[in-house]
Amino acid sequence: MFNLFSLFKKDKIWDFKGGIHPPEMKLQSSRTPMRIAQLPNEVIIPIHQHLGVPGQLCVSVGEHVLKGQPLTRGVGRTLPVHASISGTVTAIEPFPSTHPSGLPEIAVRIQSDGKDEWREQFPLVDYQSQSKEVLLTRIHEAGIAGLGGAGFPTATKLKGGGNLIKTLIINAAECEPYITADDRLMQEHADEVIAGCQVLIHLLSPDEVLIGIEDNKPEAIESLKHALSTVPDEKRIFIRVIPTKYPSGGAKQLTKILTGKEVPSGGRSSDIGVLMQNVGTVVAIKRAIIDDEPLIERVVTVTGNGAKTPGNFWVRLGTPIYSLLKQAGFVAGSEQMVIMGGPLMGFTLPDLNAPVVKITNCLLIPSAEEMDTNNLEEACIRCGHCVDACPSGLLPQQLYWFSKGKEHEKAQQHNLFDCIECGACAFVCPSNIPLVQYYRQEKAEIREIDAEAKRAAEAKARFEAKKIRMEREKLEREARHQRAAVKLDDKDHGEVQSALSRVKAKQSIGKIISVKAGEEPDNAAAIAARKKRKEEVRAKQAAKLAQQKALETSSENVASKNEDADPRKAAVAAALARVKAKKAQQAQTEATTNETPVQNTEVEEVDPRKAAVAAAIARVKAKKETQQTQSTVDEAPEQHAKAEEVDPRKAAVAAAIARVKAKKEAQQTQSTVDETPEQHAKEEEVDPRKAAVAAAIARVKAKKETQQTQSTVDEAPEQHAKAEEVDPRKAAVAAAIARVKAKKEAQQTQSTVDEAPEQHAKAEEVDPRKAAVAAAIARVKAKKEAEQRRAKEEVTLD
Repeated sequence: MFNLFSLFKKDKIWDFKGGIHPPEMKLQSSRTPMRIAQLPNEVIIPIHQHLGVPGQLCVSVGEHVLKGQPLTRGVGRTLPVHASISGTVTAIEPFPSTHPSGLPEIAVRIQSDGKDEWREQFPLVDYQSQSKEVLLTRIHEAGIAGLGGAGFPTATKLKGGGNLIKTLIINAAECEPYITADDRLMQEHADEVIAGCQVLIHLLSPDEVLIGIEDNKPEAIESLKHALSTVPDEKRIFIRVIPTKYPSGGAKQLTKILTGKEVPSGGRSSDIGVLMQNVGTVVAIKRAIIDDEPLIERVVTVTGNGAKTPGNFWVRLGTPIYSLLKQAGFVAGSEQMVIMGGPLMGFTLPDLNAPVVKITNCLLIPSAEEMDTNNLEEACIRCGHCVDACPSGLLPQQLYWFSKGKEHEKAQQHNLFDCIECGACAFVCPSNIPLVQYYRQEKAEIREIDAEAKRAAEAKARFEAKKIRMEREKLEREARHQRAAVKLDDKDHGEVQSALSRVKAKQSIGKIISVKAGEEPDNAAAIAARKKRKEEVRAKQAAKLAQQKALETSSENVASKNEDADPRKAAVAAALARVKAKKAQQAQTEATTNETPVQNTEVEEVDPRKAAVAAAIARVKAKKETQQTQSTVDEAPEQHAKAEEVDPRKAAVAAAIARVKAKKEAQQTQSTVDETPEQHAKEEEVDPRKAAVAAAIARVKAKKETQQTQSTVDEAPEQHAKAEEVDPRKAAVAAAIARVKAKKEAQQTQSTVDEAPEQHAKAEEVDPRKAAVAAAIARVKAKKEAEQRRAKEEVTLD
């Protein structure tokens, strides 16, 4: 009794909600035997033909490859691709892809050598002796992906099932119209289908293997039964014939039909102990394990009213689609479309130069009558036909509104990703709305948003991990520093502090002194340093002067001794002594003049009043030194005049020379003395009116003194004329020369005196008291100079 129930349950067929019955249109190609497509002269093999990332290239341009040789390497969900012909790699470049967008993808172009030579093969007939890992690795290296249209890596799918698989379903329904590739494959290669099922039984150890096939394929059903009868020992393979209904070939729908179980929303069939493989994938697994043939060709249906000789072809991967279509009698028209896949789930190819890939199961060339393109999209009338036709139990009209309005969250809440994109809703829509296209676009946008959110979450996680790591490293450094720290005793601590204090003292030397408003800076240290430098300079100058005086004294002694013997040599020695005295006076005056402004400049930084007092003191000292020098110079000719009594002519000549030299020295001294008050007058700002009055008074006094000097000079020749009775002519000549020189000297003195007050009047713009003091000093200087000149003239005349 229980055996009867188990047999009844084993043969039971369930149904799924929804579905449609479109025209099958399969007889055009299903009754024609499969043909082997001609080998192309060149194949274009894209390196990305599956779900996941592309593999890494392992060939280069110019390299010769054999049929079945891998072109890329893949690990995990990355599958390799293989050369489908033997030849030479001519290029590795982007090429239009077999995709609705037609965007270029990296592809390997191989020029055929015409030999179609296989790489070295290692068949494995006794696969039962190998472990599951070895067989799965062989399937992965063969580059096998789902040939039903999904393109999911087969080895990864088999590993994911593990030991939980109880039922293995072989999908042979092929429910979409026009497509007959699996039908012809089962008719002509049923034995390979059964052999592939046995390989999967060895890998998965399921309780049963169910081959689900629609009842519109009677020839394929008979072929499978015949092939199954040749292996009587196999008791776990069952052929289940199901009613023709679209989309019974969907994974969830076929699982429901054969097992009565439903795959949970968002889940996988392996969650309920079911694993499904396509018929073409099973054949590829058999050839990879037993024959050591990688996936380099597949069956492609070329059908439609646009093909003169429709049928199914064994096509090498990478064959240009246009080359294959020509073998079916295709003639390109101006508006002829070519659809890859079926009329409900396929897409229009943008470029016929695109190659055949692993998921290319059908190339449909419909006529204008078959594809009614004149139906325009209209507004949804909410008829509900799409709800009745949906095999997944969704609300297509609501998903349409959410997709069109970019309401992503609501679309996900209504299980948008449970849609299998079968096209049943669009087929029954009276408004001709391309619902599947809206759903595909919405899915792509949601995937992009999720990917962006995932990247942001990963970036945030990396940032948080970095913060934690940096904090941990900081704590570790502090702990290391504490462990490495050396504790100092009192002695070492004192040495460290003293060293730090010395460093601070050195650093504070070059610091800028800040002065607060209303407070005077403490410049005592700077002033002391300046005084010390000045004293050193003065000591050096005093030493030089003492040395020069000693030399002059020695020279004078020598000259006096020589004068007793010869008056001419004495006169020469006296002249040399006077020249040396002039040089010493000039050097001392220049040093004093140069030192005074430098010192004034330094002191003025402290207090301008102190600077003025210091300048006045310096001027007084300079005057005294000038007077002393002048008196020394005047005494020398007096002594010579007394000593030279041997010859009155020579005495007159020597006197004239002395007067000329004395005048020059007086002019130099006057210019030096005038320059000093002029520099100070520029620094002292005075009242211009008072300065002008003082200058006028000084000019009047200077004129009087000049007149007196002139009268003295005029009297001198008369006395000389009386005294020199030896030769009156020479005395007259000497007197005339003396008068001319005296006039020139008076004119130079007058011009110097006139210029001095003008310069003082321009420069002094500050304090009238200082201007008066300066004018008084100038008058005193002029008087003294006039007196000195008169005394000198008197001595000369005597």
